[in-house]
Amino acid sequence: MKKTALVAGGAGFIGSHLCEALIGRGMRVICVDNLGTGKMENLKALKGNKNFTFIKADIRKKINIKGGIDYIFHLASYASPPYYQAKSIETLMTNSLGTFNLLELAVEKKARYLITSTSETYGDPKEHPQKETYWGNVNPVGIRSCYDEAKRFAEALTMEFFRKHKLDARIIRIFNTYGPRLQKDDGRVISNFIWQAIHNDPITIYGDGSQTRSFCYVSDQVGGLMAAMMKPGLAGEVINIGNPGEFTVKQAADMIKQMTGSSSGIIYKPLPKDDPARRKPDISKAKKLLGWIPSVKLKEGLEKTIEWFEKSK
Repeated sequence: MKKTALVAGGAGFIGSHLCEALIGRGMRVICVDNLGTGKMENLKALKGNKNFTFIKADIRKKINIKGGIDYIFHLASYASPPYYQAKSIETLMTNSLGTFNLLELAVEKKARYLITSTSETYGDPKEHPQKETYWGNVNPVGIRSCYDEAKRFAEALTMEFFRKHKLDARIIRIFNTYGPRLQKDDGRVISNFIWQAIHNDPITIYGDGSQTRSFCYVSDQVGGLMAAMMKPGLAGEVINIGNPGEFTVKQAADMIKQMTGSSSGIIYKPLPKDDPARRKPDISKAKKLLGWIPSVKLKEGLEKTIEWFEKSK
């Protein structure tokens, strides 16, 4: 009998790739999305597939699903600064009430549950690289707190369902992920730089460009999420999934400019408040528990991402 997975936020960037990968593994997939940032265009490869069902719904309201569910992936949330700051209260409620509703559904269906948290739970870290044991350095009332603290609350709520209801739940902290289907205007480094470069517009760097990020290609990210969900015995675990390769923002801009043959100049603007100075995952736990390690190098992933942006422009 086919297993059934529910993917909340399944029409989004990572979620749509995950839906495809789960269908490819022979599963039934129920995609739930309110299309706040997700797009039906992202799901076009699954249109008409008998094992795929799309439900337009908002997880902030209780969702009734008929039949059994074996796995629940919670990827629903605004995730880029321009979006989650514009939709700050929606972001807070999606990660609180929405998370609660999905946890309740997981208990009802006796489903295994995975929530995608974020490296933002570490804030502007004083530990480098960041291990899962690090508690973070987060401003609880800053302009990014609507996302950072929402995800931290979602983690706490998930752990209480694990403790009180014996729910088979695991928390995955995602680090910067990129690839085809990134939204051009989502305000993240890779999408911003590629979109500006292919249009020969000035490439905008906030700060002096010395801040670092680690970029994980979407196929690696999806592989990590699936490994974390499918492996038994991980209830209550918190695991980083990201690429430990560390690049400055300026290095990323220069690489993209060179790869696109762009005539763009680079302009510098003030660094946003509470923007983290360094970001790099310690993935030793993912290696040990999942046997997972990212395989796509930054240049290879950028080539695929640039190609997709060129077709979309």
